[in-house]
Amino acid sequence: MIETLKRSIKQNNTLLKFSSWLISPLDNPKPRLWVKLFFNPLVHKKGKGSIIRWRRSRIDVFPWKRFEIGKKCTIEDFTTINNGAGDVILGDKVRIGIGSVVIGPVTIKDGCGLGQHVFISGFNHCYQDGTKNSSIQPLDKKEVIIDEDTHIGANAVVVAGVHIGKRCQIGAGSVVTKDIPDYSIAVGNPARVIKRYDLEQKQWIKILKWKQRKIKLL
Repeated sequence: MIETLKRSIKQNNTLLKFSSWLISPLDNPKPRLWVKLFFNPLVHKKGKGSIIRWRRSRIDVFPWKRFEIGKKCTIEDFTTINNGAGDVILGDKVRIGIGSVVIGPVTIKDGCGLGQHVFISGFNHCYQDGTKNSSIQPLDKKEVIIDEDTHIGANAVVVAGVHIGKRCQIGAGSVVTKDIPDYSIAVGNPARVIKRYDLEQKQWIKILKWKQRKIKLL
C-alpha cells in the first residue's frame, strides 16, 4: 500500500510538491516532527536490539529513501544520518561512533565500526557550470559500500563511490578516495594500502612501495 502511494505521488507534480512541503520545509531540509514520530517508523526498518541515541543526534531520514538498521547496531550521540539523496543501509552489529556523519547512498555491512567523527558521503555537489553556485547544481551520486567486519578510525573521510572490502582497517585521519581490497590496512591522505592479510601464512604482510603503486593503478 505504501509503495502504491509513493508511485501515485511521484506521478503528480502538484501532489509531489505539496507532499514534499508536508514532509520538510523548503528552507530547512530536515523531516518535520510528525514525519519522524509517526510516518518514518512505518517505512523504515530497525532490527531487534539496535540503539539510536536520538536526543543528541540528527537522524534526518526521509520516507522516500530507505533507512534500514540490522540487529544489535549502535548509533552514538551527536551523529548525523541523512538519506535524502540515497539509501542508508546498516547491517547487523554495526557501530557508528560519536559525532560521525553518514550521508547516503551508503551501505555498511555486518560487523563494521566507525570511530569518532568519521565522515562518509555518497554524493558530491556538481560544479561543471562555473556560472552557478554548486549548491543549486545536480548531485553526483555514487554509492559507498563498506564490506563486512571493516573498521574505520576516528576523523577518517570516505568519499563518494568508494568500495572498501571486508576485514579492512582504515587508519585514523585517513582520506579514502579509491577502492580498498579485502583484508587490507590503509592509512594516509590519500589512503594507501600498507599491509595485506595473508590467509595462508595467517599474518599481516607489509606491502612494498612498488606494489602500493600497482594497487593504486588497479
